[in-house]
Amino acid sequence: MTNSFQPIQENKRTAIVDILRGWALLGVVIGNYVDFRYIGMEKWIMKKGIFSQVISYTNLYIFSAKSWTLLSILFGYGFAVLINNVAEKGKNPVLFFTWRMFILFILAFINSAFWLGDILKDYAFLGLLLLLFYKSSPKTILRSSIALLLCVPFLMAYINTIKQTLPNVQSTATYLKLFYSGNWIDLFQFNLLGTYYQEMISLPYAVTVHVVMFALMLFGFYLQKINFFNRLPEFKKLLKKIIIVTFILAIASGVLFEIAIHYKIKFPYFHPVFWIIINTMIFIASGISLLYTNGKLKTLFEYFRVSGKMTLTNYMMQNILAAFLFSGIGLKIYNNLPYWFYFFLAISVFIIQLFISKWWLSKFNYGPVEWLWRCASYREWFPLKKIQPTEVSADVKTI
Repeated sequence: MTNSFQPIQENKRTAIVDILRGWALLGVVIGNYVDFRYIGMEKWIMKKGIFSQVISYTNLYIFSAKSWTLLSILFGYGFAVLINNVAEKGKNPVLFFTWRMFILFILAFINSAFWLGDILKDYAFLGLLLLLFYKSSPKTILRSSIALLLCVPFLMAYINTIKQTLPNVQSTATYLKLFYSGNWIDLFQFNLLGTYYQEMISLPYAVTVHVVMFALMLFGFYLQKINFFNRLPEFKKLLKKIIIVTFILAIASGVLFEIAIHYKIKFPYFHPVFWIIINTMIFIASGISLLYTNGKLKTLFEYFRVSGKMTLTNYMMQNILAAFLFSGIGLKIYNNLPYWFYFFLAISVFIIQLFISKWWLSKFNYGPVEWLWRCASYREWFPLKKIQPTEVSADVKTI
């Protein structure tokens, strides 16, 4: 390979970005595994014990939707880093990134066959739209992000008034037969149909969620433009202010929203739920960033960092494992266990992945899926296995 066109080097990675990816991955696996509790049953008829209710609220306020919104910011940040690297090497960033997103679409299709809640396809699609902004100034990017976020409550309220008649794949007997079947093809069909009906053509997801994702990707793009994550010590006072303000807003908005739900108040013109979610996500991400900047929880953050470096591998492996655990092709756990079981199973899988990630990256340069994506993107073979010190010494002696 020529030295003029190489991926981002290891020593140029920003540790806090990988740590935040690792944290977001925890929320993703919890959300995905808990969703298996609802396949084959309407949520509103499900009863939870007191312990499960506590766990459910913990998931709702700390993890639910906070992870994919955070990952959207980090995707935008990573997009900017990669575009800058490609442009500096004299390559065409549009052609390179278009090809890279095409490869991601292929990975998304594979992942969708195992899990009907795939998000990779959304990143691949929106990543192409980000190319429209790659030459824009930081102000333009930030203003575009803010404008979209300001529109979200009005857009969501409007979209919710549009009636769509779509099959509920997760509760319709015809589709559930595919999920319960022990046939691989049936399971893939179930998941792909679920992805199509529940995300690709469902307006609340296809429109509202994508606007939120894209707005946050632009915000992540802006953060890279100002080199935010590499200047965290300079922003310590700002982080503290953000934490205080977002914490107060999270408590106040959460209480008011629960009251609105209790009294069955509808939001026909302005639906604030995504503002609440994003506010809480920023509170959590800012708290993690401040702890990291202050040198706290170093051991824990190191494990999150290695997990974040293998986000794509870990995410896809979580979904493939879930197919074996919950569907008819594997252990057939289905939805007959308490809510807390799915929650803690997800955490257990994540913890195991932390240790596997640390072991893997002690021997290899990249996660296996990251390596394949990188090789396909650059159309070059990169060394997967690390050169150990003993190997280097042996090479030196033979020279």
